[in-house]
Amino acid sequence: MESAASRLTKEWLEADGLGGFASGTAAGIRTRRYHALLLTATTPPTGRVVLVNGFDAWVTTPAGRYAITSQAYGPDVTYPDGASRITAFTIEPWPRWTFALPDGTRIAQEILVPKNASAAAVSWKLLSGTSPVTLEVRPFLSGRDYHSLHHENPDFRFEAESSVSDSDERLRFRPYAGLPAISMHTNGRYEHAPEWYRNFFYAEESARGLDFSEDLASPGTLRFDLSRGEGVWLMAAEGHEDALGAGTAESALETLRSTERTRRAGFPGPLERASDAYLVRRGSGRTVVAGYPWFTDWGRDTFISLRGLCLTTGRLDEAGRILVEWAGAVSEGMLPNLFPDGKAQPEYNSVDASLWYLVVMAEYFQARAAAGRRIEGSERTILQGAFGEILTGYARGTRFGIHADQDGLLAAGEPGVQLTWMDAKVGDWVVTPRIGKPVEIQALWINALKIADAFTDRFRAILANAVDSFERRFWNEDGGYLYDVVDPDHRAGTADPTFRPNQIFAVGGLPYALLTGERARRVVDAVEARLWTPLGLRTLAPDHSDYHGRYEGGPLQRDGAYHQGTAWPWLLGAFVDAWIRVRGGGAAAIREARARFLAPLEAHLDEAGLGHVSEIADGDAPHTPRGCPFQAWSLGEMLRLDRVILRP
Repeated sequence: MESAASRLTKEWLEADGLGGFASGTAAGIRTRRYHALLLTATTPPTGRVVLVNGFDAWVTTPAGRYAITSQAYGPDVTYPDGASRITAFTIEPWPRWTFALPDGTRIAQEILVPKNASAAAVSWKLLSGTSPVTLEVRPFLSGRDYHSLHHENPDFRFEAESSVSDSDERLRFRPYAGLPAISMHTNGRYEHAPEWYRNFFYAEESARGLDFSEDLASPGTLRFDLSRGEGVWLMAAEGHEDALGAGTAESALETLRSTERTRRAGFPGPLERASDAYLVRRGSGRTVVAGYPWFTDWGRDTFISLRGLCLTTGRLDEAGRILVEWAGAVSEGMLPNLFPDGKAQPEYNSVDASLWYLVVMAEYFQARAAAGRRIEGSERTILQGAFGEILTGYARGTRFGIHADQDGLLAAGEPGVQLTWMDAKVGDWVVTPRIGKPVEIQALWINALKIADAFTDRFRAILANAVDSFERRFWNEDGGYLYDVVDPDHRAGTADPTFRPNQIFAVGGLPYALLTGERARRVVDAVEARLWTPLGLRTLAPDHSDYHGRYEGGPLQRDGAYHQGTAWPWLLGAFVDAWIRVRGGGAAAIREARARFLAPLEAHLDEAGLGHVSEIADGDAPHTPRGCPFQAWSLGEMLRLDRVILRP
């Protein structure tokens, strides 16, 4: 039987397709401020607010009263003891727990979030036991920004508006003015008994050096007679009440179950089903949530993820909607780095987001052509317009010193700004500024120019110059690898020899390799020897003085380690692609790569974000998963590995 400690580190996710979600641990103990039952995106996919945080539940049988939930109230205080009664847990087809009580009574609990509605369903079913068996549930409510914490205050509104029938109860709470109301539909009987529950302890927040204590309000209790049938508790944010159904709570639950069971069964496999969590609505279009629980949609993450989440899985219409949606955000040849929560304007501090967009757009066109589905009309016009605007803007120069230099390579950066994917910043400290000509930016730039060269000669001279310059300027013969940045800090003729994984994109991960032959093999072998871990490539070689092998501590310590040794799973896509390429791409190499590089990721699916791939991991053994337990580009690149790169 799995231990309670093991269940505490395993997290489940139910996403609603709008940016909201429910999440928690397999142990049922909330360890993050983000663990909640009803977390809604008020302006999809942003404006996230926690409305229902969780609940306590007790089962009464002829033999006594037993808890089936647990809460952490301090580093060493867990109460009550319900987590100890879990005998089984699964996430298929949605999270389901089985509890065994001391008298032999067995209870099943399920949590389900439907697609395209800010709603959740919780149910309890008596599997075995002697009647009568009753259940008492105490909901915990807040009404706060999902990044914040809630504390006892006199403004919280405990009162409920309810409409009661003999067998059904509908409740409506509005804890604070200006926030969405919470609608509930249940076959339980509500009893108003307001209480504050104080000092919930969130271990993951404490470990990250953040505030970790919260107070939650409980307006009353729901009571169910499980001897007579399943207990049902449905909830929805204001505006999504249709998900609660017009009939009984039981019939509404069965409709949700039937719809979701059919929808989830329609995916070819569990990776495709997991990938669906990241594809969400933005306005009238679509976008990609970079990671749960705390990221929204980021430019580079969206386009890197798109290759696996959509192109690999055949979701071409979805890919087109996402590309069109982002095309409307092109400004001076740049696409946003992100759309921040609570801010009207996007942030454009990214040199690579636009380049990834061009690469993925070209792959999208190819995928549509291969499927016999030409891109016509306004979509084609919009995408081609964005392509030209980005390349023209980069060639002539745009924000942050981004421009094609005399050697054809793309220069970028100015003090105080982080433009590449290695973008950690603490106050005014940019941890890895990489000002100048970063190696992966050149790989992306030259790939974009090669793509453009197929239909216009406008950038042909820049392309020829860049190709001629790249290997001559980046090859470090003494080390047998590529420099990370040339002309660092715009100092012409100099180079940064720091050994990082970014060089792998010159060999793999993109349509056109910039480095081939013996030198390419030397790069791949060096990256494998110095940077590879079972959960990704380290961002810095361990022999460097700035190497950090563990991603832990407060924000300063963690951001200082983020790209200074921490391993990233998403880099495995480019690395394994390069590894296969330099070995000729034969069946034997593919079999070996699948066993060596994909198998550890498959094992990881059951150790952090269940069914998903983590954002990062420690560079040092045992390579503990860190960061977001559910990361879009990590899962996307695993899908691409499994379905494309390592396809027999």
